[in-house]
Amino acid sequence: MGEIKVSPDYNWFRSTVPLKKIIVDDDDSKVWSLYDAGPKIIRCPLIFLPPVSGTADVFFQQILALTGWGYRVIALQYPVYWDHLEFCDGFRKLLDHLQLDKVHLFGASLGGFLAQKFAEYTHKSPRVQSLILCNSFSDTSIFNQTWTANSFWLMPAFMLKKIVLGNFASGPVDPVMADGIDFMVDRLESLSQSELASRLTLNCQNSYVEPHKIRDIPVTIMDVFDQSALSTEAKEEMYKLYPSARRAHLKTGGNFPYLCRSAEVNVYIQIHLLQFHGTRYAAIDPSMVSAEELEVQKIKLQSSSEQEQQ
Repeated sequence: MGEIKVSPDYNWFRSTVPLKKIIVDDDDSKVWSLYDAGPKIIRCPLIFLPPVSGTADVFFQQILALTGWGYRVIALQYPVYWDHLEFCDGFRKLLDHLQLDKVHLFGASLGGFLAQKFAEYTHKSPRVQSLILCNSFSDTSIFNQTWTANSFWLMPAFMLKKIVLGNFASGPVDPVMADGIDFMVDRLESLSQSELASRLTLNCQNSYVEPHKIRDIPVTIMDVFDQSALSTEAKEEMYKLYPSARRAHLKTGGNFPYLCRSAEVNVYIQIHLLQFHGTRYAAIDPSMVSAEELEVQKIKLQSSSEQEQQ
């Protein structure tokens, strides 16, 4: 197995897109790792936030496809942060460093929760233009681990990895999904004890999203119909929290549809970002958008603004 790691696409990605390391905190040990690809003239790119087990390169298929279509895409890997406020403050400093006023966020699982918390944190001076929440949640209590959240930092790495692996799919899966799981296990092995402990702490620390602070942000909720770590109750809660959100359902894809069903995920991302074409919040190079498409978008924007005025 381990097909993804030796695939031509992954090797092409690793050889063409450099991994940058950035420090924005006073603490030099807090290093953000990121891949920044696509046209730098774009000031409102799409930023990918990984799950507990993921590194920045788990989104390599989105980076390759979307940059090929003219989008600017950034995939991140978090430093060690122990609470949500600390993460949000660090992420804000990173956006300041990258000179990005507003961004679109794609968050997978924990990444989706952190994206919502950041949108909530910056609601008075908004930095998030839109959200794509993939297999994500709005309340950490769904994991029934809030009582252990403060002890993850004490646990050895093998025990932390065992906790994470317990949420991976068991039983028969198709070969593409099996390759995706193998790749995520490999990425999990690359994380240090402190990285894993901090992510599990953020994942399970008692916290929930306050929807009234982010209700004006366009949201797409992406989830799967087959087995994943997300319970049906957690999915229903997300639908209730964002009643006007677009829904992107995948028939299969498990915990990692961006790896296992990348073509479908990439189409849904494009559909989500289409509403911003022709505006200052477009994540795509204007020269890659046809004049007809821009005209359609202008008409849509005019009609929506007229409706708001009424």
